[in-house]
Amino acid sequence: MAGLALDGSNPDVDVLGGINGLAKDAPHWINRVMEYLGEYGIIAALAILCLIAWWAARKRPDAPVAVAGLVWAPLAAGIALLVNIPIRAFVERPRPFKEHAGLEVLIPGKTDFSFVSDHATLTMAVAVGLFIAHRKIGLVGLGLALLEGFCRVYMGVHYPTDVIGGFALGTAVALLLAPLAQAALVPLTEAVGRSRAAALVRAPGAAEEPEQGPGPVVPAGSAVPPRAGERDSDLAA
Repeated sequence: MAGLALDGSNPDVDVLGGINGLAKDAPHWINRVMEYLGEYGIIAALAILCLIAWWAARKRPDAPVAVAGLVWAPLAAGIALLVNIPIRAFVERPRPFKEHAGLEVLIPGKTDFSFVSDHATLTMAVAVGLFIAHRKIGLVGLGLALLEGFCRVYMGVHYPTDVIGGFALGTAVALLLAPLAQAALVPLTEAVGRSRAAALVRAPGAAEEPEQGPGPVVPAGSAVPPRAGERDSDLAA
């Protein structure tokens, strides 16, 4: 990008310059849209996706399990952001606009460290949590998380590797801790489902998953029919 100060060949800075250069040539209103999306809009859209997925999960026979998976999505994001605090303090990477002149910085005044990106971490953790619980909605969430990463570089507030690091951190927390989270959250959602707040977990009138009893007795050599209530281990709708 013309005007960007480079110290030798650095792919991270080269990609930053190429993406941020789009902001320099773009109309003012496009930059304002990208600024809003990158700071607040995509996070708000992910919150709406979580609500849509929760509304759908309440109607499923395995509603307590499905809702527990959706509760994990924002919790995973919160844990990932906490994990990022010592990472940022250890790496102490300055924001790119403090190291390289000529960037088009859409949101000036940021004084914290750059690696890893909190926005990329948060959005990817929520998106992966959504994907575990609901594949179709999760795919939309993953697309939004990728757009968030692009916006952060476009805005001139993060290097591409800040975003990649955030994606890796959010994904790792959401995936690796998911089994423990489900083990803790499913009993909680089941208890809520039996309480006066049951509508939070199961939609009124929604069919409940039948109890799994012993399988039917069948003659030797016959195909064994599936048990009632058996479902795919995947939580996806």
